[in-house]
Amino acid sequence: MSVLKDLLAKAVELDASDVHIKANHEPIFRLHGMLTNSGFESVDAEYLKEVVKNILPPYQQRSYEAEHETDFSLQEEEVGRFRVNIFQSQGVPTIAMRYVKADIPTFEQLRVPPQLAKLAQVERGIILMSGTTGSGKSTTLAAIIGEINRTRKKRIITVEDPIEYMFNDDQSVITQREVGLDTLTFQNALKHLMRQDPDVILIGEMRDQTSIRTALLAAETGHLVLSTLHAGTADLAVPRMLDVFPAEEQDQIRLGLAGNLYAVICQRLIPDTQGSVIPAVEIMINTSTVRKLLEKNQLDVLAAAIETGREDGMQTFNQSIYNHIKNGSITEKEGMQFATNPESLRMNLQGIFLDEGSRILGT
Repeated sequence: MSVLKDLLAKAVELDASDVHIKANHEPIFRLHGMLTNSGFESVDAEYLKEVVKNILPPYQQRSYEAEHETDFSLQEEEVGRFRVNIFQSQGVPTIAMRYVKADIPTFEQLRVPPQLAKLAQVERGIILMSGTTGSGKSTTLAAIIGEINRTRKKRIITVEDPIEYMFNDDQSVITQREVGLDTLTFQNALKHLMRQDPDVILIGEMRDQTSIRTALLAAETGHLVLSTLHAGTADLAVPRMLDVFPAEEQDQIRLGLAGNLYAVICQRLIPDTQGSVIPAVEIMINTSTVRKLLEKNQLDVLAAAIETGREDGMQTFNQSIYNHIKNGSITEKEGMQFATNPESLRMNLQGIFLDEGSRILGT
């Protein structure tokens, strides 16, 4: 097992975000968003099976044998903590490991917009972090929880699969529960959550009707709920949640979100000019305009509301990327690759700004 430890230590030394191990191939690192050879020799199927046998937690063994895939956390002594996914490919285990940094990041370290710091002062409602896999959702959520912990006396309960960032109590009292280890299922944990006297609730992911209903109930009763969602832009988060429900229930859930959603934050990590990555951040705040669009089921106009909502702290991906290009954080080439509307961004960089959002909203 020393080979695995050496591999993970090298990944941490190079600041790799992910490690990929498959049979008969050289292990691969993801460095600043790019796949890179690790320099380690390939491993065979028998070695991988031995690795799985040694790192798989006892409580996950039956699940892995039945489903051939599983998620858990691994604490490698003297190296660090990793989020691990094991799955089978052609009958052979394949491993994906993500390094979870021990220190809780600050907003300044993440280089996110300053208005995100205000989210740590919110008393009630639902705050969603959306984006694709690997876009930094969990890290930004950790920064929000970390800020609450440093500045406010709150009872914080998290339900995660698996736990990614470990928190130590500061001003707040924090309990973290991992699915499989501390509770059998997400559904079980969420069923009993409201009896545990939380002020702030972190639900690892809005993955099903139970998690969405629990979030709405908690927000309606005065709690702050933080969670993640797989949606490519902030305006798509609400339709994505509604799609979880049958058609006859969607109006009720949509109206519940109109009354209880606080904000949707969406991220894309872009390679910067310093050889690292910087987040482009889209922000949708549930202002009176957004709430009215949700109530009237005009979800296709939410993007326009974001574009015209700068005075309320909102911004689109294009606006975020434009700022990064202008201040020299990223190149124009990189910005174009990650822009939602590259042609509009190109016009903006030439000094041409069309107020399409106001036209669509009729303001």
